[in-house]
Amino acid sequence: MRWTKRIWVAALALAIALPALALDLDEARAKGKLGERSDGYVAAVSDSPSDEVAKLAEQVNAQRRAHYDEIAKRTGAPPEAVAALAGQKLIANAPSGQWVNDGSGWKKKP
Repeated sequence: MRWTKRIWVAALALAIALPALALDLDEARAKGKLGERSDGYVAAVSDSPSDEVAKLAEQVNAQRRAHYDEIAKRTGAPPEAVAALAGQKLIANAPSGQWVNDGSGWKKKP
């Protein structure tokens, strides 16, 4: 019985700690793992990103796509135009030192 309780306590502690270890968008951008693209989406800066980075990019892009679609429906603009405008703003507002791709390749923002 003692071991069962210890295992459950350890499992609970691990379950609580794992989300804290997960990479978030701000951290991924700050570490140079993800960058902003001119099309309004994020992408891995590396050609061979970790599974965690690739999954994060997919999640962020799915949320952005839904948001862009919502704005497009409200305004009557094409979703691609909404995304491109967002991309321009995201690149313009990216802090110095973060990776951006304005369509001509990845570069660190000065």
